Amino acid sequence: MKNKAKVFLLDDDGLIVSVLSRALKKEGYEVREETETDDVVNKIKSWDPDLLLLDISMPGRDGIDILKEIRGREIQTQVVMLTADDTAETAVKAMKLGAVDYLTKPFNTDEVKIVLSRIIEKENLKREVKYLRKAYSEVFDRELVGESRAIKELKKKVEKIALAGVSTVLLTGESGTGKEVVARQIHRLMFGTDDSWRAPFVSINCAAMPESLLESELFGHEKGSFTDAKSDKVGLFEDAKGGSILLDEIGDMKPDLQAKLLRVLEERTIRRVGGKSEIPIDVTVLATSNRNLSQAVEKGDFRRDLFFRLNTFYLHIVPLRERQEDIPLLAEHFLSHFAAKYNKPMIRGFSPEAEKVLVNSNWPGNVRELKNLVERIVVLENVEEILPEHIPSWISRSTMRAEQSSNGSFVLPDSGISLDELEKDLILQALEKADNNKTQAAKLLNISYDSLRYQLKKFGIQ
Repeated sequence: MKNKAKVFLLDDDGLIVSVLSRALKKEGYEVREETETDDVVNKIKSWDPDLLLLDISMPGRDGIDILKEIRGREIQTQVVMLTADDTAETAVKAMKLGAVDYLTKPFNTDEVKIVLSRIIEKENLKREVKYLRKAYSEVFDRELVGESRAIKELKKKVEKIALAGVSTVLLTGESGTGKEVVARQIHRLMFGTDDSWRAPFVSINCAAMPESLLESELFGHEKGSFTDAKSDKVGLFEDAKGGSILLDEIGDMKPDLQAKLLRVLEERTIRRVGGKSEIPIDVTVLATSNRNLSQAVEKGDFRRDLFFRLNTFYLHIVPLRERQEDIPLLAEHFLSHFAAKYNKPMIRGFSPEAEKVLVNSNWPGNVRELKNLVERIVVLENVEEILPEHIPSWISRSTMRAEQSSNGSFVLPDSGISLDELEKDLILQALEKADNNKTQAAKLLNISYDSLRYQLKKFGIQ
């Protein structure tokens, strides 16, 4: 049987030690037995057990004294005290000194097994959480890859805002620039304590659902408040209590709901749909938008007071084309990730010529588009070095896109351009900006949904 954990038994009663040792070994524990206190702390430290069963009353040296030395020397072993004191006052004192539990004599072996099993399970959970938090942190830091001035400034602002504990932050930038990545970074830094894994992070896309449903999702509803409200529902603001809520694409929120959100931000309370009572919330609100909210305010599409409330602390994530020096770093980062994921260790990197193509491309889909491109190359190619011919044609052609004049019309480059290639490229850009929502992409191109479907079929775009 595989060992569950290492248990150190320290009791001057040899019979108790013998009985416990046999019972625990049958359960798969690795056990070390001691009945003497001489040099016992050094023995504990060198063996490094997961658990120590420590008798309080022993001749020669008190168990409380041993516990104090263990904690004073920062030995991380979990300690369970064994006591014959019915009042358990000494055991409670021991727990205040760092023991995790105590057992009162006489006890049966089943009781000991249950206590030890619970402690081991809790410790395993702590280790798992610690590992996941570390992995999450490392992945997150890698996602904010870049040495450009823009990224360095962004990181500084993120740290300042998070450490100040700001309650509302607005993140702006084009689709695919990494607004959610930055939002999660703020959350991680803001709740970066030993209990940060307890702080919830919930998100919702404000453009993905109708206003009536969005209100219920955000604030919850009471039973009977509308036809399908068959029971009470807790909203996302309540789910995010003690943590963060991400309102993705807040610029698409309808005006009536904007007014309710403004009240929430100012009063820090919510009222469920159909409810009468105010529910206090302790939530960090992170909002994102790929629209120019200032222009939306001027057009009357977005409330001015809500914009000013959100805009107190804002971060703008610049598009990838404005930080070209970060493109090779990002490409290599994504290549390393996907080469491991798809078991393609033979792919070492990009050739200088391929790297030049990437740097000179326009990247309308920003970091997301680059990431998707690298994944595609890794899956489809079996090469040691990625060359320009391995990069899809619509990416390499972006270096010769038509320029736009000051009056908004397109100017044909001197080198000329293929109309079909330009049309395909614009369709791909529209799909990228619309997160592959064909209805929204058709609107961006000012064509019908059926026309877009025809063009997708014509160019073989999946």
